Amino acid sequence: MVLPATATMTFAGTAGHVQTAAFGQVNGEAVEVFTLTNAAGIELRVMTYGAAIVSLKTPDRSGRLANIVLGFDDLDPYVGGTRHFGATVGRYANRIANGRFSLDGNTYSVSQNDGHNTLHGGLRGFDKRIWKEVSATTPPQGATLRLTYSSAAGEEGFPGELTSTVTYQLRDDNTLSIEFQAHTTTATVVNLANHAYFNLSGNPATPVLDHLLTVNADEFTPVDASLIPTGELRSVAGTPFDFRTPARIGSRIGTDDEQLRLGHGYDYNWVLNKSQPGGLSLAATLTDPATGRTLEVRTTQPGTQFYSGNFLNSSSAGNGSVFQYRTGVCLETQHFPDSPNHSAFPSTTLHSGETYKETTVLAFRTTR
Repeated sequence: MVLPATATMTFAGTAGHVQTAAFGQVNGEAVEVFTLTNAAGIELRVMTYGAAIVSLKTPDRSGRLANIVLGFDDLDPYVGGTRHFGATVGRYANRIANGRFSLDGNTYSVSQNDGHNTLHGGLRGFDKRIWKEVSATTPPQGATLRLTYSSAAGEEGFPGELTSTVTYQLRDDNTLSIEFQAHTTTATVVNLANHAYFNLSGNPATPVLDHLLTVNADEFTPVDASLIPTGELRSVAGTPFDFRTPARIGSRIGTDDEQLRLGHGYDYNWVLNKSQPGGLSLAATLTDPATGRTLEVRTTQPGTQFYSGNFLNSSSAGNGSVFQYRTGVCLETQHFPDSPNHSAFPSTTLHSGETYKETTVLAFRTTR
């Protein structure tokens, strides 16, 4: 679906609607942005470049809508940037050590774009691709957008042609479902995640250090100096990584802790408590006490990467504004970093004939 720069198209239904418009071009290819709304007025904007969330407006305790994710007014900062704002990252989200892994007796070298490591799929991961085969509908469940990207065998060094689909569904119960599916022609590794930066204050100039965070995890995966997991599953008890009860993000971020020094703050994978592997269960809850906005995250994934915006440094936000240090927090539901090189971690291998499927549900609530 390619529309002229001034054109829009609306898909209406009883549960909301989807509207699309042109957002720009990349190397002559059109990029579109889709706007999904629900009956409560929550508004989600997603573009085809990187299948990325551009903005997400939700109400505060007084009913005032504001954008709670960091994003840009136009396409250029996404094309030239490296912080993966709102994007679908893959083929492998997070890091692979030394850009190497073995699979079915073969060793593969993939693009190194984070020192000697691979990060979020390599030099040109899924966040730098235009997703196509758009389907926009409004079934009874809510306004729905489906985007697909086919990654050629050998792209960024990964084996197998991988066809991935991300489905966004904004429902009238004020939840947003993000579902990933993928199929491959030959054995490969896959780990897809959304990389939205949340700031529930609705003001991107406000640091997130006063947000209250709860993470449903008894363990996290500590890392070495290159931010690669050591393979240990370490208890959070008695550490600054214990968010099993609500705590201010900033309350312990400056603690003299080796892991916090390595990550320059929080940038770690938490091992989610799962009564049933693969089941949809609570991952985290994030609350801004000032506005009353609360984000509840449920997922089928085994882990979540909590990142406290440690490397945000005056990135342009459009209209002359910038994204300052720690003004966004990521809760990237995912498989563990470097899983292809850790046999004890949940497997990220996908074979031909199998279906990769992971779902994350974001619930938008308010507190008094």
